[in-house]
Amino acid sequence: MADFMILFFMISGTLCLYLKFSTMLKSLSIYFLAISLLVSQFLFAKDPIKEKKTAQLHIAHYENVLGTSLEIKTSVFSESQATIAEQTVLQEIERLSKILSGYDASSEFSKWMNTHNEAIPVSKELFTVLHLFDDWRFRTNGALDPAAEIVNKVWKEAASKSTFPSQEILNRAIADVKQVHWILDEKNQTATHISNAPLKLNSFAKSYIIQSAVNAALNATELNGIVVNIGGDMLIKGAIHEKVWISNPKADAENDAPIDQLFIQGKAIATSGNYRRGELINGQWYSHIVDPRTALPANEVISATVITNSATDAGALATAFNVMKPSESIAMAENMKDIDYLIVTRNGERFESKNWKSLEDAMPAKTSAINGQKDWTKEIVIGLELAPQMGYAKRPFAAIWIEDKDQKTVKTIALWYNKGRWLPDLRDWYRKNGSSLSADPNTFISITSSTRSPGKYTMKWDGKDDKGISLKPGKYSVHIEVTREHGGYDLLEQELNCTNTDQQFTLKGNSEVGSVILAYKNKSSEN
Repeated sequence: MADFMILFFMISGTLCLYLKFSTMLKSLSIYFLAISLLVSQFLFAKDPIKEKKTAQLHIAHYENVLGTSLEIKTSVFSESQATIAEQTVLQEIERLSKILSGYDASSEFSKWMNTHNEAIPVSKELFTVLHLFDDWRFRTNGALDPAAEIVNKVWKEAASKSTFPSQEILNRAIADVKQVHWILDEKNQTATHISNAPLKLNSFAKSYIIQSAVNAALNATELNGIVVNIGGDMLIKGAIHEKVWISNPKADAENDAPIDQLFIQGKAIATSGNYRRGELINGQWYSHIVDPRTALPANEVISATVITNSATDAGALATAFNVMKPSESIAMAENMKDIDYLIVTRNGERFESKNWKSLEDAMPAKTSAINGQKDWTKEIVIGLELAPQMGYAKRPFAAIWIEDKDQKTVKTIALWYNKGRWLPDLRDWYRKNGSSLSADPNTFISITSSTRSPGKYTMKWDGKDDKGISLKPGKYSVHIEVTREHGGYDLLEQELNCTNTDQQFTLKGNSEVGSVILAYKNKSSEN
């Protein structure tokens, strides 16, 4: 303010000298106009230090989190905010896993399962999840039940013997499921375990943890927005308008075209389906999702995606909509608020909520053989298994690309890196392609899908270049480069003769890659 007053008087003095050469009325008008302009510029000038910075997107990938993969996206104004959010999410996942896990013998839930007919004081988190199961078991008329594990064990045993369970065994499983498994006392926050049935909290544990992790991150630091995606189920909060792909349940590769793509903001989205886990009995695939009411695998619906405000609701409904008939699911959704869904049946029928179309983004048009070259009838399938890591492990940075016989890159199939960082660490790919790199808008898209296993990825190449133009069959080489921050480095290469002969190769890595299986074979019928 002192500097402004000095400036004010200096300008005033200059203007006073000018008054000697002008009429009084005209001079006064100019004087007050000049002062007004100066004050206005001073008061409303932008301070570059105080101007709000542009938010930047930070992305972190982890494997071995709740038995699957984790992706954290944060829209932040500083690196420290992204770090705090990431650490908070991991800490909250770890904390709640120690409470809710059915696979950790030392978790609170596992210890409670070892009690019987005794009112045990439990944590708020365990009490809440048990109460959620009671609520949704009632609302879905038993389609969601913590004792579905009984039925899963029946079918796993049947698969091990390559036979079908008898009706007697199924009836016994149904009777065991229908038991009351616990009694809750809300006043004293106790839970009494009263059945002998094996129980798992999977239908709610993951989605409950996602909700809690996002809330913890938002409370820990200022965030412009955040996305937490665990195994294909995610919650999007803040000023992030996220593009989300829905995996094709009849496709098996990470880079297969989605069945739909959406723009989502401020919502949770969950997908459940039978296409990644299950049992094979005498050549017939049976879903890991079972109907506790019939003790049979739920095979009519192959994928259900639900969008709503709550991660726990989205997770519960996505699983329930796989178990129930589409007509049941539609009727249930119509009696609830803010529920959108896409249900896909085994015979390819799609059932969408009335508002679904408003969430969709236009799907890219399929390219045609504009150069006169016919599309290939075969494809290269790349099965990449990362080297096993102990505990939560950051997914390494990787590039998978195809070169022709002249060592020219014709197709980059996958490129994993943190946005704006670590790309030069993929030194072979970057040396060959970095100078011509243009941002692929699909590189950082979120994907919702049935829960996937950690560390295993399948990619395909259909003989088309980066522009979608079919190339001539011939000799092409697959290149796989994998590195990790403060970790190892692997560079693998294999040439394939892409003509009419099926081929298969197995490659081994040294530190970051466990194994790679390359197969040149007929395209799947779903392409």
